[in-house]
Amino acid sequence: MPSGNRLVLAAAFACAFLSVGLPYWQIPYAQLSLPNAVWGLPLIIVACLAAVPRVVSATRFWPTVLVVGASVPAVVLARVIHDTASDSTSHNLWPFEIILGAGPGFLAAGVGALAGGLLAKRGRA
Repeated sequence: MPSGNRLVLAAAFACAFLSVGLPYWQIPYAQLSLPNAVWGLPLIIVACLAAVPRVVSATRFWPTVLVVGASVPAVVLARVIHDTASDSTSHNLWPFEIILGAGPGFLAAGVGALAGGLLAKRGRA
């Protein structure tokens, strides 16, 4: 993969990570409910950010889905690590939290990467 594609993918991952993480990390642990906590505008942003590498740098479909989609479970994992550092009894079912975050993340990234691929193809025609 060319270095330009890697840079665009890394930027898309970082923006998606922050767009999902900033609102998610503000939710108190007692009120946290996955996957409901990640649905909505943050996932729309993830989908849009997954379209960007496909249009800008012609990144392939699967690398885009896997890298940008991984931002959502990475946000959940960051919360688990932070919370368990202060209270080791929280997040006893953390593997399931990761899975519940991964589903919507990869779904949104797949939709975005597909739309980005269609836009790129249409732009070349």
